[in-house]
Amino acid sequence: MDSEIISRLKEAVGSDYVITDEEKARPFLIDWTKRFRGRAVVVRPGSTEEVSRVMAVAYDTRTPVVPQSGGTTLVGGSIPDDSGRAILLSLGRMNRIEEIDTGNDTVTVEAGLILEQLHRAVEEKGRFFPLSFGTQGSAQIGGALATNAGGTAVLRYGNMRDLCLGLEVVLPDGRVMTALRGLRKDNTGYDLKQLFIGSEGTLGVITRAVLKLFPIPRGRQTALVGIPDLESSVKLLDRVKAAAGSELTGFELIQRKCIERVAEQLPGVELPGPVDDCPWWILAELSSQAQEGASLEAILAEAFEAGEVANAYLAQSLSDSEAFWRIRESIPEADAIVGNNLHNDVSLKISLIPEFLEVTVKRLYDAYPWLDPSLYGHLGDGNIHFNIGSIPSNLAFENEEGIRRITYEEVVKRNGSISAEHGIGQLKRGHFLALKDPLELEIMERISQAIDPRGIMNPGKLLADRKD
Repeated sequence: MDSEIISRLKEAVGSDYVITDEEKARPFLIDWTKRFRGRAVVVRPGSTEEVSRVMAVAYDTRTPVVPQSGGTTLVGGSIPDDSGRAILLSLGRMNRIEEIDTGNDTVTVEAGLILEQLHRAVEEKGRFFPLSFGTQGSAQIGGALATNAGGTAVLRYGNMRDLCLGLEVVLPDGRVMTALRGLRKDNTGYDLKQLFIGSEGTLGVITRAVLKLFPIPRGRQTALVGIPDLESSVKLLDRVKAAAGSELTGFELIQRKCIERVAEQLPGVELPGPVDDCPWWILAELSSQAQEGASLEAILAEAFEAGEVANAYLAQSLSDSEAFWRIRESIPEADAIVGNNLHNDVSLKISLIPEFLEVTVKRLYDAYPWLDPSLYGHLGDGNIHFNIGSIPSNLAFENEEGIRRITYEEVVKRNGSISAEHGIGQLKRGHFLALKDPLELEIMERISQAIDPRGIMNPGKLLADRKD
């Protein structure tokens, strides 16, 4: 990068927070999967004002900017290319909680706040923030917003689009859009924050947000439930929804092999009992404000009678419940120990998921008999992590395009989405551009050109490269 640009960046944030040494910059430039690597000058602003100054420099010099939060992306969304021309804008220093408003049930935070820290802080005030997923100990709020993260409680609380009431965004030219009103009703034109949520850093830099809070649930019932076949998963979901209504918080579908692999690879994670009698398992949870809500045990007893359930372990304590969820959240780690796999994060109508899984797995096995699929996800909201490994592990990556082509063909055939919550980034951009409706793409590109006319925001991600 030009020395004059580096000098101006140091003036913007201070010399200590501009990293030009390649060794010191390396941790910021390798993604969580270790698949995507880049080169860039790393800039670590400490305030919205400093972000604004950095963006003004970038806009003036037409320097690409790649915003980054916790770096837990699975699609290379926050990693620059290897040209060395870009600014990697790390928001990690901006990690303050500015206000917890229990009267309005909102919290105002900076984008670099780690999700787990937010959980702890609001719990001390008797409140609950429902976004939860396996990397919450390092994932940051800005990244969760930029990818419209979902997690395990979308079924009841929604994803980040539903949980956000206001945003502050630094635009590509350095101007700051501050819309942090925290209102649940604001019918005054376009809801501009929704443009930036899920935009993967291609329109601006999210710096602050107002998020919804909820009372801490008093009653919590959790069960790990064995089912005889995939069709039973949808029937059981219908039964639990009908009986428990809004108390249904989580409903996760898990392939038996995933649970067994966790037990084999992670000795610290204990199973409640044998799981070899059922090919699929459901992790179901009800939560309520009252101590007495719908009885999960009674619902499962009826499901046993109907043949929808073959086995079940009910949590007898909070520690049991946490142990059940630890099994679910440990699946990616166990998979990585065996050999990293191809991550596919798809969504479909819930009623179509059993057929999709059976047909797609069969097609893949017919083409690649050595495949080692790892199938699990948020059945309650139609999101399946359709991850494909192989033994030996290199075979899946050597045949990646064919595997993804078959998978995405079956998703699109059922009018589903190739990205439910992980985003597009670099990994899925080619498939996204080929499969997305052309008119939708045209509208997205026009929005991008209007907000970022110089094309400096996170190039190489999501949308097609700009034509000169």
